[in-house]
Amino acid sequence: MLADYDRYLDQEDGLLMGEVMYLPGGATAGEWRYQDFAEVAVRHSDRRGPPPEGIERCEDYRCFWSLNFAMRRDTFLGTGGFDERYAGYGGEDTDFGKVVDKAGVPIAWIKGGLAYHQYHPHHMPPVHHIDSVVRNAELFEAKWGYRTMGHWLHAFRLMGLIDDTPGRPIQILRRPNKDDLALTGQQSHQPYANTASVIRLLEERAAGACVAA
Repeated sequence: MLADYDRYLDQEDGLLMGEVMYLPGGATAGEWRYQDFAEVAVRHSDRRGPPPEGIERCEDYRCFWSLNFAMRRDTFLGTGGFDERYAGYGGEDTDFGKVVDKAGVPIAWIKGGLAYHQYHPHHMPPVHHIDSVVRNAELFEAKWGYRTMGHWLHAFRLMGLIDDTPGRPIQILRRPNKDDLALTGQQSHQPYANTASVIRLLEERAAGACVAA
């Protein structure tokens, strides 16, 4: 991974994002071998894959994902780095992507720089982080004039967790309950939880309720 980044940073002094593959539960149990991961790992369906080869520029700062990236130290420090006012989960990647973009630093994917994401149970959309998502969305809005994490806020609204009416502070209407956690939680057979599939289900339910009414 480091060798790939070193080579590509010689070609493009920017923010480079390497490949990420997700491991299922149990992949690192017992006497695992790194070379076996390729047989069981999967790519995240909500994230685009790497280019067929080389480097591919991203023209939308929202593509930045800090799970696996590299920059030259001087380039990173020249941007000012991450805004440390973001506390907890959510928003900090989009903010940094916008900072990098406004600084004129290219953002790109590379073929290589592979990292495996180890399995751990989580929720998507991240209802267990609703407080920090709401707080950080409002921080982003105060800084840039609009909210980020719109897909998560949309899901929270469909679940009846928040009121995110534009022009007013986001209001948390209730805490996530066991049904919300069951809906959004990663299943044991999944290497990752999936926001898009949950939103589709919520929108279908909302449409069905409108028809019934």
